[in-house]
Amino acid sequence: MFVTTAGRTNQHMVEKAIEIAELLQVPYIKRQKKSILTLQKETNSECIVVGKERLELFHKEALQPFFFHPNSAMFRIKRLERGEHDPFAQAAQLKKGMTFLDCTLGLASDSIVASYLVGNEGVVTGTEGQNYLAFIVREGLKTWDSELQLMNEAMARIKVVNCLAIDYIKTVSDHSIDCVYFDPMFDESILESDGIKALGHFALYEEFNKELIDEALRVSKYRVLLKDHYKSKRFEQYGFNVFRRKTAKFHFGVLEK
Repeated sequence: MFVTTAGRTNQHMVEKAIEIAELLQVPYIKRQKKSILTLQKETNSECIVVGKERLELFHKEALQPFFFHPNSAMFRIKRLERGEHDPFAQAAQLKKGMTFLDCTLGLASDSIVASYLVGNEGVVTGTEGQNYLAFIVREGLKTWDSELQLMNEAMARIKVVNCLAIDYIKTVSDHSIDCVYFDPMFDESILESDGIKALGHFALYEEFNKELIDEALRVSKYRVLLKDHYKSKRFEQYGFNVFRRKTAKFHFGVLEK
């Protein structure tokens, strides 16, 4: 991994790139009018590119970078503000002041909605095992301007933990998280947006198994929530009560305490 700047750079971007490189303990490389592909070939490495408005994470084998964006969270929060239905909100049953653990953070769209639902009094934590993804998402949650103040506040409240879910959850006390959430959607071929596809190049595919479910049940106070493909056998395998939706590619399953 190395850090560089976008093609049209300025002193602020250079300083930001150097700061990120020092933080991540990786080299900073001057752009010097070279293409990203050229720099990657010269270094045989992935890279983070500091642009004017966002950070981009380039995989060696991908033409399109990963960058943070809140995906579906914005229009979902607007719908909730209007009192309309959201399947995740219905399944999670989150209220002001509750705690929520997202064991598969990704682009954090569900965690953003969760943070909106639990408000200032609540706590939302998301785990991401890949350190560069965790960094990009953490920075994006702090800096993305949705032009919707309550959403910006919801994003800023999310705590991103760079850790595998199973390792983190083992440090959590019994019955201390109101809702524990899993979204192992990378197992199915429904990765439609470019942002999600780029995420797939870096994502760690953590095993979803009985140990993880047992730990989630131990730490949860009210429920464990699973979002999965409608064809998934995990709902039945682990005893989830499924909210089936006729036209949706995914369903929500709940284990109530």
